[in-house]
Amino acid sequence: MIEFGRFYQQIATGPLIRWLEVLPAQIAAWQKKTLHGLFPNWEKSIEHLPQLQPQYLDLLHSVSAQHDDLSDRQRQGIEKLLRSLMPWRKGPYSLYGTEINAEWRSDWKWQRVLPHISSLEGRTVLDVGCGSGYYMHRMVGAGARLVVGIDPMQLSICQFEAVRKLLGDDRRAHLLPLSVEQLPSLQAFDTIFSMGVLYHRRSPLDHLLHLKNQLVSSGEMVLETLVIEGDERDVLVPGERYAQMHNVYFIPSALALINWIEKCGFINVKMVDYTFTSIKEQRRTSWMTSKSLADFLDPRDPYKTVEGHPAPLRAVLVATKP
Repeated sequence: MIEFGRFYQQIATGPLIRWLEVLPAQIAAWQKKTLHGLFPNWEKSIEHLPQLQPQYLDLLHSVSAQHDDLSDRQRQGIEKLLRSLMPWRKGPYSLYGTEINAEWRSDWKWQRVLPHISSLEGRTVLDVGCGSGYYMHRMVGAGARLVVGIDPMQLSICQFEAVRKLLGDDRRAHLLPLSVEQLPSLQAFDTIFSMGVLYHRRSPLDHLLHLKNQLVSSGEMVLETLVIEGDERDVLVPGERYAQMHNVYFIPSALALINWIEKCGFINVKMVDYTFTSIKEQRRTSWMTSKSLADFLDPRDPYKTVEGHPAPLRAVLVATKP
């Protein structure tokens, strides 16, 4: 069974100690609830993966691990076990000869984000809605002291645990099966990332306030989300679906989003990137075989979704808690 005791020990001293007042009970409740029918199989896949200490490890430029002494059979076994954890949404990963070509080229987004944020060296970081944890490993590679990811998806935590085991069981990164709404006001993180989450929230301002409540004074928020073109009054409220997603509630213009962030009390708000999502960045692969972005766009007009909404345009904003 996936266990969290080492994380509890790790935060038993330091600014996150208050979290222990509620966290063990929250994890226990998660462990008791009805799990996905494949969850036992996913846990077995993690168990059967070898505990490896890579000879070569790169988290700065990629998420890559290699060991020259593995046999072809061992490498094939690793790939088979990792494929049992499909679909892989975030990546890519290069693990002992297995190239996980995930749906998203998350490395492209990271390259767009990293030049515009404060140094992560020695920082305590929270990654909200972290998925399989790809960005968490890149944050460790950028020098973070501790990275905590939260994501309630059961497959995500299994994928993270599988990768962490193959990376040498690094204790600088931990993923917890929680949502940000379940966190008390910790005010303990130096940097907080929320990438691809805001438009899934029924109350986006509450989400921004939840993020603010996790930051230390002068801490940095890095927000990546869908936006539309327009002025500070423009906000898209999609109908039943946006790009075939049911759970998209509000997509503001970048100027409206800046206003939201400032209304929540952040300062030094800057938009640092503004990019249309391409079908080369988000696409179907052998590691994610269901529909992807190309299926969600109007075949006659790639700047519209199949529902007639503006095609996905993503902005990255950074802001500071006073």
